[in-house]
Amino acid sequence: MTLIKMQTGDRFVANSAEIFQRYGVTLELGYDFEEYRKILKSARPDHELGAPYDPRLREMNANNALWIVGRNVAGDVIHTQALRMLDNHSLSVGEYFSRRFREFPPSVPALDLERSRFRAGPGAMRMFGSVAYHGEFWIAPGAESLRGQGMSCVLGRYGFYEAIQHWDPDHVVAFMAKGIAFKGLAERTGWMHTQPGALRWFLQGNDVPIEGFMAYMDREDLHYVLELPLNDLVAMAA
Repeated sequence: MTLIKMQTGDRFVANSAEIFQRYGVTLELGYDFEEYRKILKSARPDHELGAPYDPRLREMNANNALWIVGRNVAGDVIHTQALRMLDNHSLSVGEYFSRRFREFPPSVPALDLERSRFRAGPGAMRMFGSVAYHGEFWIAPGAESLRGQGMSCVLGRYGFYEAIQHWDPDHVVAFMAKGIAFKGLAERTGWMHTQPGALRWFLQGNDVPIEGFMAYMDREDLHYVLELPLNDLVAMAA
């Protein structure tokens, strides 16, 4: 008798497909970030493509980056997220962002990059190897929104699944504003670790900084969250 072992994500893919069908969500995956820029301009005119994913600033191709767009039955864009591999080489995550965090700013105008800073926590200093950076996570608001339906649990894990399928990185990291982190977005989207006090962004002429968290997971964490039963998670608010 031959034993067939399920690969990481097989159960997630099967369960999430049923959930996406239930809510009428179709996901599109792409690698051309100029195309993604055009999608954002039409679907989210108040949000420009973030600097970490701007192909005019760095080489972006099918080998090191991807974007995910979700649409409803009417074809409207209701979700976005993106991932890219970092060129950290032999640097730890802490060392890499200590030197280059200014390349990962929030989408707000008039940042004072000289006063801003990144603080590397113990976890960041221990992370070496291949690293995927996750960002652009958004679910459309409004009366017909998927917010409050538990879909962030599924969509966040879909990004993790694609990271494993494309690169199987040693680590995945993301930045999020303190206020969003305090609302539990990291837990709902599947992140198993967060570091408070990681980022402090200052605006020009303003002494009150925007505080940021760093969320992170290693390969074993990624495999673990994808093996959790989705039915135990989707009842949570998005």
